[in-house]
Amino acid sequence: MEFFSSAIDGLIASSPWELLAVALAVAYLLLAMKQSQWCWPAAFGSTTIYTVLFWDSALLMESALNAYYLLMAIYGWWAWHKKDDAGLSTPIQSWSWKKHVKVIGILSIISAVGGYIMANYTHADFAYLDTVTTVFAVFTTWMVTQKILENWIYWLVIDAASIYLYLAKGFNPTALLFMFYCVMVVFGYVKWRAQYIATTQTLAPQRA
Repeated sequence: MEFFSSAIDGLIASSPWELLAVALAVAYLLLAMKQSQWCWPAAFGSTTIYTVLFWDSALLMESALNAYYLLMAIYGWWAWHKKDDAGLSTPIQSWSWKKHVKVIGILSIISAVGGYIMANYTHADFAYLDTVTTVFAVFTTWMVTQKILENWIYWLVIDAASIYLYLAKGFNPTALLFMFYCVMVVFGYVKWRAQYIATTQTLAPQRA
């Protein structure tokens, strides 16, 4: 209760820009769950604000991550908008566990190297945690643009780790946002998985 009381106080005291970024981020998540391409303009607006806020708070990797999100919002809009030769949009895909193990291993090595550099050669706070969440989020964002089902599982872990980071830096509304994310990504996964199964069953007879 003490945390939520403090978080609410922080929410009231937060800048209008952070509150707007939070609102747009929520809109992005809800629209992404519905596979609406309008999630990407919402992401563009939210990440524009966060790029500046995180830079001013010395969360350098988080700032760089949000600058990357800006570009991916543009790419995501294009990727979700394009149609194949049959006039169909990109379907949800699923990767094997072996591919995920390989991806996680590579991203972990990159995170360790990046964290060392940030810790020893910059003024970044929480260098290793900041780098881990950034590296994995960079790749997971690309997974979203390709509609990879398991992106929701990656986000659950990333968002949970990010909560501590944002609380430590005083971004209370953003921490609350990521708590909300941790709940909603579960629903996102369930919704996408149901769609994936339905699509797979529909296409199966056509491939036979």
